Amino acid sequence: MSESRKQWTIVGSVLALLALLVGVGWANRGSFLPLDVGSDAPDFRASDLQGRPVSLSDLRGQVVLLNIWATWCGPCRAEMPSLQRLHQQLGPAGLKVVAVSVDAAPGRLDNSGNTGGDVAAFGKEYGLTFPLWREPSGAIQRAYRTTGIPESFVIGRDGSIRKKVIGATEWDDPTHVELIRRLLKQ
Repeated sequence: MSESRKQWTIVGSVLALLALLVGVGWANRGSFLPLDVGSDAPDFRASDLQGRPVSLSDLRGQVVLLNIWATWCGPCRAEMPSLQRLHQQLGPAGLKVVAVSVDAAPGRLDNSGNTGGDVAAFGKEYGLTFPLWREPSGAIQRAYRTTGIPESFVIGRDGSIRKKVIGATEWDDPTHVELIRRLLKQ
């Protein structure tokens, strides 16, 4: 085989391998691209503060504000009072606010080296009356492909993500309230 032919064989092989990698990446893009508005909200399992199993599917058919947070997270702490105010305002109309803590057990460290927190004590300290769930394994963060915490998802009755917020926000801001009111009417 001539030297030129060997070079073209190598180039052809590299291009074929590259095309294969692009094809595999494209076929699996749903595994690594972030969830966005319009995506189906992945179901997940967690536990309530009494240790009972709970899941998003328990709330199927309802409008849900899913907040992923931790007790050691400063922005999460800043956001919690507005979640409580929103819950007080729209909970009676049917909004389900659920805050899922990714804290490790108290006294333990999570995978990032953060000390676990007492989620129940946090809820009492902040006067939170909406459900607080625990999911310390990181499965919810993988399922929702979060980039950090807090990260929140407004989920419509059909189970699709209607709004995604990365970072803390004032949940009782009129813009959020109006969107959720519209979803509650659907």
